[in-house]
Amino acid sequence: MPVARTRSVALLGLAGSIVEVEADLSSQLPGFVIIGLPDAALGEARERVRSAATNAGCPLPQRKLTINLSPAALPKHGSGFDLAIALACLAASGDLSVESIDRVVHLGELGLDGRLRPIDGILPAVLAAARAGYDTVMVPEANAAEAALVPGVQVIGVASLLEAAIRHGGRFEERPVDPVPAIVRSDAGPVAVGDLADVAGNHEAVDALLTAAAGGHHLFLLGPPGAGKTMLASRLPGILPDLDADAALEVASIRSLSGLPLDGGLSSRPPFEAPHHTASAAAMVGGGSRVIRPGAVVRASHGVLFLDEAPEFPASVLDVLRQPLESGSIAIHRANAVASFPARFQLVIAANPCPCGNAGVKDSTCTCTPVMRRRYLARISGPLLDRIDLQIPVPRITAAALRMAGEQPGLSSVEARRRVVEARAVAGERLRGTPWRTNAEMPGPWLRGAGRLHPGGRATAALDYSLERGGITMRGYDRVLKTAWTLADLDGATAPDAGHVGRALLFRKGITA
Repeated sequence: MPVARTRSVALLGLAGSIVEVEADLSSQLPGFVIIGLPDAALGEARERVRSAATNAGCPLPQRKLTINLSPAALPKHGSGFDLAIALACLAASGDLSVESIDRVVHLGELGLDGRLRPIDGILPAVLAAARAGYDTVMVPEANAAEAALVPGVQVIGVASLLEAAIRHGGRFEERPVDPVPAIVRSDAGPVAVGDLADVAGNHEAVDALLTAAAGGHHLFLLGPPGAGKTMLASRLPGILPDLDADAALEVASIRSLSGLPLDGGLSSRPPFEAPHHTASAAAMVGGGSRVIRPGAVVRASHGVLFLDEAPEFPASVLDVLRQPLESGSIAIHRANAVASFPARFQLVIAANPCPCGNAGVKDSTCTCTPVMRRRYLARISGPLLDRIDLQIPVPRITAAALRMAGEQPGLSSVEARRRVVEARAVAGERLRGTPWRTNAEMPGPWLRGAGRLHPGGRATAALDYSLERGGITMRGYDRVLKTAWTLADLDGATAPDAGHVGRALLFRKGITA
């Protein structure tokens, strides 16, 4: 049969599209042509596939081969199409079963010796194949364990093109080969460790951390060096609830696309990202001229994004967070494609009160002028601060507070997580039938609707006064109401009262009050 076809997957962000790989064998002068909008890496598959097939012991015919990648208008990137192209060519020459390769989705890069090399993004690619209705995929041996994380899909791991050809009915002599091992990358990302009970004193900051975890709220910690801001932020992932199955699969897909290890399977713990303040806007949200890769905000989805020394970040980098904080997603536009990624994370930013860090510290001398202090904190723009629900001052602990902390141990991460899980269960019951799962996700109009808190009521009197005087924006008004609901959930109340709204307003204005 002169034409054979199989399937592969083209990834654009986390979204995958099935690509039909067709091979036509004609009796013209020998040649190898790939059409269908391939990029440079995919165009180089001509040399990889022909050399791999020859060295593996299943050479391609010396005739003209035309490979079409359909749909032709869809941009296709990378070397993950090599296996599908090679098998389609062998089937078109009559060496393999056309029906067999037509039923399987093939993913993998070929080395010149015919062995299959692992590729990044195998998990979202297999997930896209499963959602498209395909139940069998063939992948490199090093990617087999990762691909098997997708339920309901039969994964065939192969070490070489020859093994793949034999599995599809090819009558070739078997040759033992050593599989290409998985690429070992050091996961240099930060690890959130430690127990919340390690935090001595700072009960207000611990209370704010508990509130942020229970409602999914964003948090701003302002205090001098050594006050414990980084310690508090690193404890937040430890008190968050476990991820559900869908969220864990999405987090694993993002790590797979980023080329990060999955550590043996799906993790139920929220991720923690803490980029350095020299990070660029592309490193923060994602990008790339050829293959669009996820940035820190995407890798922090369903977890925590911590920006330490926030005023040291360029203002343009901080301001790229404004849109994903509102929408929970990020769209990266390029000339020929738009890649969308999830970006629903909890933002925690920490800052010193001034460049020298001693403003407001007892028995310390601040060398900064008032203008320098204002300019330093003004690097965090007002619109970004308006999207942060809890703004908490973190003072240095005193010797007396340290002694008291030794006598009365603080709240442990285990107990804090239990309270967070209970509060989220209450919120989940209230939000049943809606697309939202945490208080931070509730939109303002629904929040102020019938049967809930209204402007003008007794519970919101202090908040209404602040709005009337211009001390808070309408966005801030809604965020205070969301925090008040979280405080009520933690207290076991059926609805927020004036006390909850007042505490939420103090959390909101703690730094500027």
